Amino acid sequence: MRRARMTFVAATAGFLLSLTGGGVAAAGTGPVPAAGGGAVGTGPSEAGNPRSARAAAAGVCSDAYQIGTTSYAYRGTEEIASVKQFYSPTCKENYGYVWVWKSFLDKKIAFDLAVGVWSYEREYLVGARYEFGTQNQEFWGNGAETVDECTSGDGALTVPGEQGSYTARTSKRC
Repeated sequence: MRRARMTFVAATAGFLLSLTGGGVAAAGTGPVPAAGGGAVGTGPSEAGNPRSARAAAAGVCSDAYQIGTTSYAYRGTEEIASVKQFYSPTCKENYGYVWVWKSFLDKKIAFDLAVGVWSYEREYLVGARYEFGTQNQEFWGNGAETVDECTSGDGALTVPGEQGSYTARTSKRC
């Protein structure tokens, strides 16, 4: 039941966010990071480290780098998470990424989280990963074979007992 609710919430949030639109950029445009993707070590980071343990567990290719904007999820006026989209030239996949702020985690609230890549053509979350009752900080979506589609990184954080989800979506990339 929870998984069905989370899927519905993520799909609804995705639909609502798709209505807001945004700028459009191509997956291969913009600066490419220096060799190694700019990641240092294997620790997690707000910037997104494709070499972290959680990235490896999600199957993220180590050369992935951020494309598009960073967006932020708010709980009321409190910024609680950032959302990014990454692209791997080697694996030819996109990944969604969510980093939950320490200030929110310090509240010791268990939450559900959905992360992935929103496909504007398919109108659903591709490469989606879900975690339930978590208090983790770093979340990576599965690889999404969407590099020939218009996409955005997408994240939705749901606190059981609170109405709705706290969502964010990055800029549209085509």
